[in-house]
Amino acid sequence: MTKALPDQRVVVTGGAGFLGSFVVEKLRARGVREIFIPRSREYDLVDIAGVRKLYDDARPDLVIHLAAQVGGIGANRKNPGKYFYDNLMMGVQLIEEGRRRGLAKLVAAGTICAYPKFAPVPFREEDLWNGYPEETNAPYGLAKKMLLVQSQAYRDQYGFNSVVVFPVNLYGPRDNFDLESSHVIPAMIRKIDSAVRAGAPEVVLWGDGTPTREFLYVEDAADGILAAVERYDGSEAINLGSGKEIAIRDLAQTIGSLMDYRGRFVYDTSKPNGQPRRQLSVERARNLLGWESKTSFEEGLKKTITWWKINQ
Repeated sequence: MTKALPDQRVVVTGGAGFLGSFVVEKLRARGVREIFIPRSREYDLVDIAGVRKLYDDARPDLVIHLAAQVGGIGANRKNPGKYFYDNLMMGVQLIEEGRRRGLAKLVAAGTICAYPKFAPVPFREEDLWNGYPEETNAPYGLAKKMLLVQSQAYRDQYGFNSVVVFPVNLYGPRDNFDLESSHVIPAMIRKIDSAVRAGAPEVVLWGDGTPTREFLYVEDAADGILAAVERYDGSEAINLGSGKEIAIRDLAQTIGSLMDYRGRFVYDTSKPNGQPRRQLSVERARNLLGWESKTSFEEGLKKTITWWKINQ
């Protein structure tokens, strides 16, 4: 019999980060008392010695693996080797060492970047292998997709209980607003805020504005992760998303309107667009997890903008 969640010792890698901090809060709200959050200065999860030290010190029943080396298009272009190696090694070693030690369950976050560049829209989990990912983030996406391969292989051979979910682009309070490594929503918010403060007549954005993206509010994503913890023991990939897409041009206009920006947006077409479209099928999450996103896009954007203005 699996222990009830409040009685489990839980490791949350990346628990001090953007998504992880909300997962930790929701675990505590569920009554979980023993939550171990490894910090990279003490536990280098790219190194097997750091992974073994983590298991020695935490003695977990459950591992929720959210730690990642991640960033926007620019960061992915600068760090393809690092993003591939670090993300691959963290996940592979956490699963292998967990198997060796009889870990009861591991839940890992994959990435929407694992999908083929021209996957049919909406992206269905069965299309994960029908093509190569978009080139600028393929190393990161493939490293994360290997967790699904490992999860399925280890369940088949060893009966190891692991789950891999695939969240779409996340946004919300506590996101990374560093323009060198941030994703599109925090980058836009910061650029537009700077333009408003300076009275600048234009904001320059990457690409031509035509690609579409789907976004999931971070607290909804945390609920999806915990739904996988509490309700699912299988190795089928599961998308976590809102099921709605928006063009980058429309996203800029929406954020600009919410921030009372009256200037124009200029698109730097010398910069890459990234994947042409992103929209997920979320039927499997509804059917297997009993989960769906709850936060409207406008509500989530308002909360994110408010957080940035208070905390910048």
